[in-house]
This record gives sequence, C-alpha cells and structure tokens, in this order.
Amino acid sequence: MEKILIIDDNLVEAELIANILQEKGYESVFAPDGASGIKELETNHFDLVLTDLMMPGVDGMAVLNHVVSKLTKTKCIILTGHATIKGSVEAIKQGAFDYITKPITSAELLVVVEKAVKFKSLEEENIRLKKQLKKRYSYTNIIGSSKAMENIFSLIDKIADTDISVLIQGPSGTGKELIARAIHYDSYRSEKPLVVINCGAIPEALLESELFGHEKGAFTGAYKSRIGRFEMANGGTMFLDEIGEMSPALQVKLLRVLQDQRFERVGGTKTIHTDVRILAATNKNLSAAINNNTFREDLYYRLNVISIKVPTLKQRKTDIPLLINYFLKKFQKKENNIITGFDPVSMDAMLGYSWPGNVRELENAIKRIVVLCDKQVVEFEDLPEYIQQAEVSFPKGDTAPALDGVVSFDTAVQDYERRLIMEALEKSDGIKAKAAKLLNIKRTTLVEKMKKQNFSNSVCA
Repeated sequence: MEKILIIDDNLVEAELIANILQEKGYESVFAPDGASGIKELETNHFDLVLTDLMMPGVDGMAVLNHVVSKLTKTKCIILTGHATIKGSVEAIKQGAFDYITKPITSAELLVVVEKAVKFKSLEEENIRLKKQLKKRYSYTNIIGSSKAMENIFSLIDKIADTDISVLIQGPSGTGKELIARAIHYDSYRSEKPLVVINCGAIPEALLESELFGHEKGAFTGAYKSRIGRFEMANGGTMFLDEIGEMSPALQVKLLRVLQDQRFERVGGTKTIHTDVRILAATNKNLSAAINNNTFREDLYYRLNVISIKVPTLKQRKTDIPLLINYFLKKFQKKENNIITGFDPVSMDAMLGYSWPGNVRELENAIKRIVVLCDKQVVEFEDLPEYIQQAEVSFPKGDTAPALDGVVSFDTAVQDYERRLIMEALEKSDGIKAKAAKLLNIKRTTLVEKMKKQNFSNSVCA
C-alpha cells in the first residue's frame, strides 16, 4: 500500500483529498504547512507527495526542491489554483511529476495519483533489472580459471571504468560479446544503454541508416525520420560486432565519430553530437585486411587502443570441466534432468576434443546431452557422434584423467586437477613457482588449489 503525504494549509481541501485516497486503499498523512511537511519527509518514507503551491512561509516550490534533491524515489504532485497555472508549469520543469488544479475532483485526483504510482513502480522495476543485468554480465560471472582468462579479467578490471576504445579479437564462439558486456556493466556507463549491432548481419545499404539514422525522404522507403544506434547509445556504450565486415565507406564515417563524437543522419545536414564509448569485436585478422586495403589502418589504431584476445577453448582446456558443470546446471533446470556427472571415458573425450566451435559448440553439445541422455552418469556412447569419432588430442602440458570406475562430475574434475598439479610438481622438482609456470597459472593460485586438494607439506617445498 502506497503512503502519500498531503501538504496544504487548507484543512477542508486536505481532508477531502485524504478521504478520496483512503477509499482507494492509499495510506495518507496530513501536514498543515510546508515546514511541517518537510519535517515529515525527513523522518518518514513516502511514495508520493501532494503539495499546495501557494502557502505562507515554506511554499510548494520549496517542498518540491526538497523532494527532487533529497528523495529521488518519491514523486511530487503540485496542487494549484487557476491563477497559478504558470507557476505549476514551472514546477514541472523543476521536477514535479504533474499538477492538479483546484477545485479538485475525485476522478482527476485518482487518475494523476495512479499514473504517478505506476510510473514510480516502473522506475523501480527498471532499476532492479539494470542491477540484475550488471550482476549477470559482470566479468566475475564469466566461467574460467585458466591463466589466459585470469589475464582478461584483470584487464577488464583496469579498463572498464574508462572511455578507452577496446578491440576484442578471437574466433567465433569464444565469448567476445560477453567480454564487451562485462566491460560496459562494470563501467560508470552501466546505467546508460549498451547498444549492440552486428556489422556483418546487416546489408551495407542499410547499415549506415542503422548506425546514424535517417531523415524522412532520404531514400526510397524512408517515410519518416528515424534515430540511429549512435543516438540510442548516447551516454552509454556501442558494441560493434564483426567490425571487419564494415565497408571502407562506412569506416570513414565511423572514424569521424571516434575522433569528433559527431555525425549527420542519412539525408540530413544537422550535426548531432554524441557521447559514446566504442567497443568492437572481430574474428578476422585485421592486419591482413589492412594489407589487402579492406580495412583502414587509421580506424584500426583508433579502435585498438586496448586489445583483448580471447583464447580458443582448445587453448584453455582446463576451463572445460567448469564450463561443462555450468551448462549442465543451466540446461537441467529447464529440462528437469538427472545427470550428476560424466564417466572417465566420456570426460576424457570431452577434454581431448579440439572444439573448433569453441564455447558455443560446447554449450550446444551439453544441451544435446541433457535432452537425450536419460542416465545419471554420461557415458561415451551418450556423446555426440562427432566427439566420439574425433581423434583425442591434449595440448602440451595437459594430461587426460586416468580414472577407474564411474565417479561424480566433481570428483572427476578434482582428480584431473590433482594429476595436473602432481605432474607439474614432479617436472619442477617440487618448486611451486616453476610448477605454476608449467601450468600457466599464478603461484598463489597453485597454492590455493593445493590447499583445496589437501596436499601435505611433504609433497613439495
């Protein structure tokens, strides 16, 4: 039930308003003047304030200023006589939600109040959803503990809260958009829009209009003016996926936006200024594209202020068990499945497969397994045929887990990790720093893993 404060030096009108609101289920509190109204606001929470504009001493504008400056979640509605409509309009400019003219009717009062309550609810829902997005796309929620991913997380932490342009490079399916979202939602721009556009998915003839908007009549079919993605992203972040697919002509216009933060709509003459951070991604070799004259060198250096190279899944195989566990939980919630883990042979196959489609391919493989497997433990024959038929290969430094019998998923992961650590310690004569280097992780990470694995002090120095 919403709580409403009524501030009015006219007791009869205040009682009338209170009765109307109470009949509709609202809780109302009365204050006879602006000073006592502000005191109520300082000591109690109110969803809505209805204040008379003309009052002796502390007037309605003073109340409004207090609400706008100190109680951003509270909405304020001005009550005014016909002679002060001009003042009410000024109050709207200063932050009032709306105004109601006196004498007040029940219908008008309830319409305005209900509109304010609904607007406040939508604002709160919007804030809640933004917080969820920020939490969901924070880099701390990206799955990976390998050295390569730790380096990326560290870099995101350093650059997120800046306006530096970032070029994210890596093959398809490695999670480049996740990295871009993490940068945006960990930045001071997170409350503003993140606008994503795939430059390779939109025909060249339409991409310019998508990016910069167009004026009515700019081309056949332009029946009305339309804003572009750069205007939508004002104050926030623009993520240009597959930037390597952009035509040289559009690259010139994009370069201007990066340099001057301004552009014109297609068919327009008015210069539009925008405040946008640029993140770009590509699975192409842009250096080769520059040599082939298909990508501008000056644009490349504007975009590539910070470069993030996302590793393939084959280059971060130690993350595969973590990703499998994550995708199992994700899809089993939807499918109500009963899978508890993989047997040793199937886990060997998953770890040894080359994963040319990277994380996206692994995700699809786990989804298929969850849908088709009706066992608690996934066996080799439950894997997709292309994985069964693939030649198993482990990168240098990796060792397939040699386990006997059926074990739980967590046990298989722990055993695999323990064997990797043991092998690294043996090759480094028990010196942790050297072992960590062999495993491509930090020494502190190795020590933590050894503690979790209950290595005795005698195992290594």
